[in-house]
Amino acid sequence: MKDLARFSGKGPEMALPARSAQVSSPSPAQVQLLTISEEEAGQRIDNFLLRICKGVPKSHIYRVLRSGEVRVNKGRIDQTYRLLEGDTVRVPPIRMAEKQASSAPGAEFAILFEDSHLLVIDKPAGVAVHGGSGVSYGVIEQLRAARPDAKFLELVHRLDRETSGVLLLAKKRSALTNLHEQIRDGEPDKRYWTLVHGDWKNPRQHIKLPLHKYSTPDGERRVRVQADGMASHTIFNLVRRYDEFALLEAELKTGRTHQIRVHLSSSGFPIAGDDKYGDFALNRNLQKADGERAALKRMFLHAHQITFIHPESGKQMTLNAPLPPDCERFLNSLKKVS
Repeated sequence: MKDLARFSGKGPEMALPARSAQVSSPSPAQVQLLTISEEEAGQRIDNFLLRICKGVPKSHIYRVLRSGEVRVNKGRIDQTYRLLEGDTVRVPPIRMAEKQASSAPGAEFAILFEDSHLLVIDKPAGVAVHGGSGVSYGVIEQLRAARPDAKFLELVHRLDRETSGVLLLAKKRSALTNLHEQIRDGEPDKRYWTLVHGDWKNPRQHIKLPLHKYSTPDGERRVRVQADGMASHTIFNLVRRYDEFALLEAELKTGRTHQIRVHLSSSGFPIAGDDKYGDFALNRNLQKADGERAALKRMFLHAHQITFIHPESGKQMTLNAPLPPDCERFLNSLKKVS
């Protein structure tokens, strides 16, 4: 894989904060006075209340805001007020759901970079980034369980459960806000390695197909190409050709759900091992070793590089995650085409 080490290049999927503020749930008959920390500053008062008042309907949160029962520094505010460090927030008596203890086992992952603002890990394939949709817990819950003293830890963006590679997390709210602004402005450059089945010809190819999200009858999230879907753009660079496959680098110009997978599948080049949009007969065949060819038991999609501006220093950073051993093993067992 020395060729891959020499091959480098420079969007993104936004992740919304999901962690509740680190305050204990009050009893139904208590008023709380909360002092806003550096990590909590910058968010709107309505979002802050929604985070700390787990189990309370949104309609009730907005009702107490409109009534003036919520005060900041003893004054009335509206729902758009952005909290400042040191603000004192009066939270009126609100009945909340009982706080459930986390069932996630603590776990750490391979760290690509860490400082006081950021944690960047190499996420393994098969691990969800967060709990939900039939998954009890994911990377974020496991990291929080492993770091109980962390005051703030949030996903900056997401990766599919089946995808491995670079994943950014923010350790300060200011870092999260800054990186989300970069994502909205299309500034981070995020690149993937993927192996597709078929005779790929073009050294560099743009695919622009509108994508529409929908749910299957059993509630599973899926995406398809549809004329009135969201505009989506991926650039694919040919890295190496094999007998039946091609190794590509994908540049995301937009960050839609399952974008790379659907763009390739809809263009006639399914990703090897993709269990949602791929060639299912081929996938079954690839799961078993065949002669000199190694087995491939996962989807071959790896977020290998991201370039962004550090939220504190303002300097450009490029971080890389090496190709996982199982993917490297499978590539090395294939016959290259010159």
